[in-house]
Amino acid sequence: MLRPTIPHFSLIFALLCVLAASVQAGEFRFFGQTDKDPLQYVAGEEMTFTVQLLEDGKPISGKTLKWSRRGDDGLTDKGEAIADAEKPLTIKTSISTPGFVHINVQAYDENGQVLKNGNQNMPAFDGGAGVRLDEIQGYAEPADFDEFWNKQKARLAEVPIKATMTEVESGNENVLCYDIRIDCVGKAVSGYYCKPRDAKPKSLPAYVSFQGYGVHSAGKQPWATDKLALQINAHGIDNGQPAEYYENLRNTTLRGYAFSTEENVRPETSYFCGMMLRVMRALQWIKTQPEWNGEVLVVGGGSQGGLQCLTAAGLDPDVTECNAVVPWCLDLAGHKMLNRLNGWRPEWAEGLGYFDAATHAKRIQCKTIISAGLGDYVCPPSGQMVLYNNLKCPKKLTFNQGRTHGYMMPNGSVSVLEDMKE
Repeated sequence: MLRPTIPHFSLIFALLCVLAASVQAGEFRFFGQTDKDPLQYVAGEEMTFTVQLLEDGKPISGKTLKWSRRGDDGLTDKGEAIADAEKPLTIKTSISTPGFVHINVQAYDENGQVLKNGNQNMPAFDGGAGVRLDEIQGYAEPADFDEFWNKQKARLAEVPIKATMTEVESGNENVLCYDIRIDCVGKAVSGYYCKPRDAKPKSLPAYVSFQGYGVHSAGKQPWATDKLALQINAHGIDNGQPAEYYENLRNTTLRGYAFSTEENVRPETSYFCGMMLRVMRALQWIKTQPEWNGEVLVVGGGSQGGLQCLTAAGLDPDVTECNAVVPWCLDLAGHKMLNRLNGWRPEWAEGLGYFDAATHAKRIQCKTIISAGLGDYVCPPSGQMVLYNNLKCPKKLTFNQGRTHGYMMPNGSVSVLEDMKE
């Protein structure tokens, strides 16, 4: 007689656990907003933040919410509540000094652990609002700022603009791609240069892009079917190498690069000095290409790439458009010298004053487009305002509510400051 097989209890228990986990594995996130445009408050006016915890897009109850408030005024506050599907968490605050408040909310389970989406902590709500925005100014620039950069340009001019180009696969049969190295002061410029296979002389605009903080190969641009496209890595290192090559550099010679306070005391010894020399040389080189139309030169990048493209536009008047996404290294002295909320950045030292992208912004002549987050405290919103206020060119700054340096809250409000007058 055949008898049914009875699964072992431990197997049944394991299967039940898997089933329970699958039933409970909703995606958690926050939605938060203010009672008016977060850039339109006046000094001292009450700001009301409402924040709702969602699971699979629907409000839920019962989880513990912990919130904190801090601001460029130096004031802090915090609190705790239980999530209620019928009533969002409400936080009221204000600020009188020029600057922003930062609201952070996180959700916890019954064991006091941050709620997770899979193996990752769910995103917190990080948002903010500001007042007296046109009064947010940076620390005084070095008296010899322009003199210093004229000296760097003179150093660069002593090195002929020469490049070696090795053709590599582009991923698009209509686009040619080259691994290039361009002679420079110190380390060579290293990147990938792409152009249409049938490019004609003086026919195409040029686009130069830069990377965020880290140690990576430059990226190819297989979409460059109607333009010249150059992306350089930040360090003059080899492109297209195995992952172990970059990991080794991250852990050895490039570990914590640009964060040495000793090096940053003097601009000549700062890591940023060599980086920006390579930025200038990259622009000089692409302008020598016979296919460039001599008219359109666009630069762009995110985070550290934003720092680089803003610096490029400030140092090279031939740049016709600058696109900076959550740009880094703005208002570098703001925390130590002006008591603003800090970001993730090198500790202030006098030599860094020559590499503050908000100071370079004063020299930018072309249209400049910036996108930033009201919850980004790698690159705080106060620094974005110093940048915007320093720009005297056509300009646009977009702030997203609930945006951090690496996360964009779905359906967050969008606030725009714009002056596109020539």
